[in-house]
Amino acid sequence: MRARFMSARATRARSLRTRIGAVAVSAGMLLGVAACGDSGGEGGPVELRFSWWGNNDRAQATQKVIDAFQAQNPDIKVSGTSSDFNAYFDKLATEVAAGDAPDVITLGGAYPREYGDRGALLDLARVKGELTTDKIDAAALGNGRFDDKQYGVPTGVNTFAIVVNPAVFSRAGVPMPDDSAWTWDDFVRIAGEISAKSPKGTYGVADPTSADVLDLYSRQRGEGLYTPDGKVAISRETVTQWWTMTVGLRNSGATPPASVTTELAGQPAPEQTLMGRGLAGMQFDWSNQLGSLRKASGQPLELLRAPGESGRPGMWLQASQLYTINARTEHPEEAAKFVDFLVNSPEAGKLILTDRGIPANSEVLTAVLPALNPDQAAQAKFIERVTPQAGPPLVIGPTGSTDTRLILQRLNAEVLFDRKSPSAAADEFVKQVEAAIGK
Repeated sequence: MRARFMSARATRARSLRTRIGAVAVSAGMLLGVAACGDSGGEGGPVELRFSWWGNNDRAQATQKVIDAFQAQNPDIKVSGTSSDFNAYFDKLATEVAAGDAPDVITLGGAYPREYGDRGALLDLARVKGELTTDKIDAAALGNGRFDDKQYGVPTGVNTFAIVVNPAVFSRAGVPMPDDSAWTWDDFVRIAGEISAKSPKGTYGVADPTSADVLDLYSRQRGEGLYTPDGKVAISRETVTQWWTMTVGLRNSGATPPASVTTELAGQPAPEQTLMGRGLAGMQFDWSNQLGSLRKASGQPLELLRAPGESGRPGMWLQASQLYTINARTEHPEEAAKFVDFLVNSPEAGKLILTDRGIPANSEVLTAVLPALNPDQAAQAKFIERVTPQAGPPLVIGPTGSTDTRLILQRLNAEVLFDRKSPSAAADEFVKQVEAAIGK
């Protein structure tokens, strides 16, 4: 079942790039296609389409924001559409290729760059009069900027961190680390101590290998996954060091056996993770997962800075998602006005709260803090603490980099099952990522 799932993900990624590529191929033909917005008829309101992914709770909150915007802007009508994560990007790729994409598009990960490189997104400098960004942290804003153009603004921010279960530490008699100074050697030692002093089936840490953690680890070494001009930045030496460390964790029992790790590969629901089941002392994850993991585990989990941050910081402020504008919209000013309301209005912030990350606008964050529940407040406080110590903005992956996660996942299984050495897997990782991005 796991193999079929990975195959489907790989096929979907290739299909997505093919359909996005159709935008460039058919650009001349699309000039004659009516763009996505509508005037609503002579004298009627401008009509905008807005898309996002998520569950019903997000859809309901978003509709309230749309209603609030329309109440203040009766000359603009916004129609919202949403779907689950996987279906969303399949549908969007088809819409963009057909010249029928929404006016305001929610994106995440490497997708902004993929679409931006194809000319599908508006350079927001064109609408700076309607969309201000001066209250948004520059590091967070950098998530939507590449090739010297701002293509998106963050819906909110979070950061990659270590989620810890103090109860697991306490039962093992292991002190909580000082995250202002701990090293990767400390991390390995602590994970081993927890596993050694805990009941069988409880581990010091869930296997930490992911593209996000590898990015963080390599940023601490002055690399990162990609260069600003879209090439592979991480060295084979750094990847070898990483897998040498994680094999050691597995061998000591600090992380689970390979069979358990591969079963949990991908993006398991919080209640399926070791942390969510109360079976790990530590787990790398996004800060905005704290509430879900607390609920799943029934424990007052906490957030810590990653090891090794006391030297060159590798942690960054990550846009939870990005609001972008279709380059072909007939109404760029109205679309920008709507995005401005989404990210800069305290009224919108109080409706969305932390559903799309901690508000990136400092004034909006101040306005919503009293309304946050304890889980949300803990995330906000952690972001507030990390922000002054965060590293430079993340380098957005180039076109094709959406395959990196799958490449790493496959090779990680090879390493953990001892079918490839860390150095051999590192060579293949760099080669395969280079092939995926065409560099």
